Amino acid sequence: MPIKLIKKLAGKIIRKATGNKAVSPETAERPRKATKASAGSSVVVPGDGPAELWRPGDPVPPVKSSARPVRTPRSAQSSRTDRPPRSERAKDPGRDAAVVRSPRTVEREPRPSDGEPAAEGAENPDGTPRRRRSRGGRGRSRRPDGAAAEIATEAPIAGNDAPGVDLVPAAAPTAQARNNGPWTQADYVVEPADGKLRFQDAELPDTILHALADLGFKYCTPIQARVLQEVTEGHNVAGKAQTGTGKTAAFLLLAFKQFLQNPPPADRSCGKPRALVLAPTRELVIQIVNDAQDIGKYCGMQCVAVYGGTDYDRQERELLTAPVDLIAATPGRLLDFCRKGNLDLSSVEVLVIDEADRMLDMGFIPDVRTIIRKLPPKDQRRTLLFSATLSDDVMRLAAQWMPDPHVVEVEPDQVAVDTVKQLVYMVRAQEKFTVLYNLLKRPTMGRVLVFANRRDQTDRIAFELKRYGIDCEILSGAVDQKKRMRVLEDFRSGKVKTVVATDVAGRGLHVDEIDHVVNFDLPYEAEDYVHRIGRTGRAGAQGTAVSFACEDESFGIPEIEAYMGESMSCKYPEDILLRPLPHTQAAGYVRPPRSGGSGSGGGRRGGPGGGGHDSARRRPR
Repeated sequence: MPIKLIKKLAGKIIRKATGNKAVSPETAERPRKATKASAGSSVVVPGDGPAELWRPGDPVPPVKSSARPVRTPRSAQSSRTDRPPRSERAKDPGRDAAVVRSPRTVEREPRPSDGEPAAEGAENPDGTPRRRRSRGGRGRSRRPDGAAAEIATEAPIAGNDAPGVDLVPAAAPTAQARNNGPWTQADYVVEPADGKLRFQDAELPDTILHALADLGFKYCTPIQARVLQEVTEGHNVAGKAQTGTGKTAAFLLLAFKQFLQNPPPADRSCGKPRALVLAPTRELVIQIVNDAQDIGKYCGMQCVAVYGGTDYDRQERELLTAPVDLIAATPGRLLDFCRKGNLDLSSVEVLVIDEADRMLDMGFIPDVRTIIRKLPPKDQRRTLLFSATLSDDVMRLAAQWMPDPHVVEVEPDQVAVDTVKQLVYMVRAQEKFTVLYNLLKRPTMGRVLVFANRRDQTDRIAFELKRYGIDCEILSGAVDQKKRMRVLEDFRSGKVKTVVATDVAGRGLHVDEIDHVVNFDLPYEAEDYVHRIGRTGRAGAQGTAVSFACEDESFGIPEIEAYMGESMSCKYPEDILLRPLPHTQAAGYVRPPRSGGSGSGGGRRGGPGGGGHDSARRRPR
């Protein structure tokens, strides 16, 4: 048997017989660390000489400062009952020495040096009993004078009377925090104005007024005031209004007001909307839903956009996962969902047909008739129809879809003339791009929407603008849906300042703060001219519309003047707008193919319609 094992067994037998822990001579010669002591046990205390035994009750021998201090046995420590009450400890003047170093740490009075053992009944310098150190979340740091200081991490506590911690009082609540109560109409202060209707005077619920206040809306536009009045009196409406008049907000306010006054049953199923808005384009549908979410953000309404070309599965999930209050849709995709059984239109309370004249022109009327046959009878729903023109064809449709429609009209001159400054430059076809380039290079230009009549023309204009260092995007029917949505979002956010578009962007799109609209080509129809320039100067804001009238298109000006009831001022462009284009290289770009037509000919340089260095030649005046 190994000698070490024999010695170990012998030691256990001896200790069991004597009842004490004996120390062998070999162990006594080697200093050992201090260990916990309990009643009736001994502890080896290191020193200069041989190891000595210490038992409870013996005086504590001095130790070197480099050695670890001997802890007093737990039985000899003072109990928690010997400590003063919490209320007295909170008033302890000795605790004023604590200094707050940061919001998360508290520095305390230094403890005794490492060479002083924590004897029984130890006291602070002011005579108060020393409190026992807590066990959690603490470390040791050094002050500049070398004394040890304890850093306590501040933990969540119930009050400021936590033992041993002094907290900085919390700051008093600000006036804004004290007044942050429920929103009321008193927070929506709008001064009365002659001839204008305030929204709070239209008997709208507070949840709607709260959203209008957030949006900064104060007074109803003329079309909003008339429509609110007619519908409140129980009439159906056929409204004549251009884009930018606020007609979208008018029918959204009416729908949400009716929904809040007549809550739906709690057990209604999915796919049964309460309001249906039909629009001719995807962009208009998306814009309507965005406006609905802004106006109804405190109403708890579920609004879904349904349109073709993309996102079929996502739209289907939105229709089937939760009850829907309002659907804005293009006719084709809406019929797809109805045929599949995902939509039930038998509970529609409000029907809105937006841009009815455009629906008629685009051939959507058969699909619209099919959709209306799936709705409740016309005397059991509220119907609103809006159109830029109330022609005989449009009024016949209105008579079929609603009983006794009341006509509400807002004339075009109230939209285009009052808020939009119109400029018509008499130019040659090859000078168009030169004038456009110099116009866009002005430092005061913000968001600019440039209109052309054809898709290939927008491609060539955008190509030449990029070649001359002007960042721009294209918005036309040739652009796929995802890219069109990205372009619109970049234009709204200001990431892109210039967009070249066809009339696909001429109606129903609301991009804030468009400074200029440029008609690179005059439109074929006078009505389209009004729609184009209506992209700027919206909701009372000021805007500028610049049109280029060349030898191929100037014949359309009299028709536009007759439609608007006002003459247009035509002039030659200033010298600065006819400065020659800079020399450049089309690095990284591939020139789109050339094609014939108005504005497409001209010089070799200078982009669509020419407009190179030769375009600076001035005509006699």
